[in-house]
Amino acid sequence: MTLRIVVTRRLPAPGVQSLIDAGFEVWTNPEDRPLARSELLETVRNADALLCMLTDRVDAELFDLAPSLKVVANYAVGFDNIAVAEARSRGIEVTTTPSVLTDGSADLAWALLLAAARRIGEGERIVRQRHWTGWAPTQLLGQPVNGQTLGIIGMGAIGQAVARRSRGFEMSVVYHNRHRLPIDVESAVGARYVELDELLSVSDFVSLHAPLNQQSRHIIDARALNLMKSTAVLVNTGRGPLVDEAALVDALREHRIFAAGLDVYEEEPSIHEDLLLLDNIVLVPHIGSGTTVARGAMASLCCENIIEVLAGRPALTPAPL
Repeated sequence: MTLRIVVTRRLPAPGVQSLIDAGFEVWTNPEDRPLARSELLETVRNADALLCMLTDRVDAELFDLAPSLKVVANYAVGFDNIAVAEARSRGIEVTTTPSVLTDGSADLAWALLLAAARRIGEGERIVRQRHWTGWAPTQLLGQPVNGQTLGIIGMGAIGQAVARRSRGFEMSVVYHNRHRLPIDVESAVGARYVELDELLSVSDFVSLHAPLNQQSRHIIDARALNLMKSTAVLVNTGRGPLVDEAALVDALREHRIFAAGLDVYEEEPSIHEDLLLLDNIVLVPHIGSGTTVARGAMASLCCENIIEVLAGRPALTPAPL
């Protein structure tokens, strides 16, 4: 019997061609939108594999309706949308797409850092709205980047890539992580381990790359923001709920920090209304991995994981428990 694969969104090239070439029956969401919960549950009933997005909740209810399911390939490096332990208890493998999106995500973090520090968003709006009246000595003064201190929360592959990029700006790098990195890795990326409160208080820029879990949810809350410098810039390309958006609104509005740059949000695609009213924040629509190379490689890795698991071989990139 032909095995059936459910793909919840259309994917960039090469897409699911390798699954088709392998002889699987592939159903792909024909519309460029997330599946409604009811649609997902109905579609997955006879699936042997599910290729899903972070927006798809994959839990016990879904597993109950999909008795043939053998593998869930998440089109993301994270997996907080999936009940991984529950899946494994049922013999269902869960995979992610690490490494292939590292460079794209690190580049985007730096784009947000620079844009927020140098008030690029504000400047572009002034020009587009034809409000610019010419050069002025005090116009849109931003924060310097070169020689400043960069604090990284979450020193996995993406955090390390962000740290390496700081060398061009001659920055000092401090980091906080669930576990301290080996000394040789710290040396290679040029970073020094510190406790979280110290990182927040000494950093000119704070960049978030931690996974989302109960310990990291709202790691940036009102208390954390109060520890930061008034000249500091916060960047979040990790997960939206790492930041308490209401607290961030207050800190930005009261100029307790200088600026922020966000790629992710607490309730995507909804965004806290007051964030939209602030000038000292740069907002982009979850495009951290949004390069042709990264998104294509993510599609390929998802498909490769499905092929391996359905062939009875180990997954290439299983999600950690």
